[in-house]
Amino acid sequence: MPHDHFLILAVVLAFACLLMAVLWLVQRRRRDASLVDAGWAFGIGVGGVLALALGAGDPGRRLVVGALIAAWSLRLTIHLVRDRVIGKPEDGRYQMLRQKWGARAQPYFFLFFQAQALLVAVFTLPFLAIARDPTPFGAPGDWCGTVLWLASFLGLAYADYTLARWRGDPAHKGRTCRGGPWRYSRHPNYFCEWLVWCSYILLGLSGPWWWLVPPVPILLLLLLVFVTGIPYTEARALASRGDDYRRYQAATSAFIPWFPKRELDPPAAPSGPSPAPS
Repeated sequence: MPHDHFLILAVVLAFACLLMAVLWLVQRRRRDASLVDAGWAFGIGVGGVLALALGAGDPGRRLVVGALIAAWSLRLTIHLVRDRVIGKPEDGRYQMLRQKWGARAQPYFFLFFQAQALLVAVFTLPFLAIARDPTPFGAPGDWCGTVLWLASFLGLAYADYTLARWRGDPAHKGRTCRGGPWRYSRHPNYFCEWLVWCSYILLGLSGPWWWLVPPVPILLLLLLVFVTGIPYTEARALASRGDDYRRYQAATSAFIPWFPKRELDPPAAPSGPSPAPS
């Protein structure tokens, strides 16, 4: 990797570490670590734009991709602040960690926040590669990547909007959203998020450092499917919605959208008194 790549990456990491240290102090005062997720999204946006601004590749490519990552970061940051921070209790993941760590919670949370800063730097790698690509923007792969990004971004926003409307109706308490994209995937937001990052593979394919791009979508896929995404989200859904979510699980694809199976009806309750034992 060229020397200037290391310098830019060091600047991004220093910014992310400072950002997460400030958010940790806010967390310590509020006793709510939920804002780390919004900080992660914001940090990647700033890191990506900074890497592209300081790059020496084609200006048109850097401008287009800079606009894409800025839009992604702004939307996700605002969504996470509204969904998990303002007027909401601490996210269950962090409540669990706070109870598990006990008196050591604050130093452990500091390390956790700094680990997120490291992830910000890792997720900046695609933009370092794209920023060094001298190929003028406009090749078929560039347009395919841009279309994939736009379709995935709109799908992600629609999935979040549909779920927010469902949750906003008190009549839906204890029930699972099955409308819109949630009919075809239990996690359409995760799927569209992953596709957004896959689009950067196409946008960076013509550059000499293209190999820096694919590891990030692969890492994100592993995190979503096996670590912090689907496993934890589904555990919480089963705890809060029980059999309703089990029926949804059995009928609906976990990640990649597909036509749902017919859900099994819940067992009927007894209509009368049980017969006396003979």
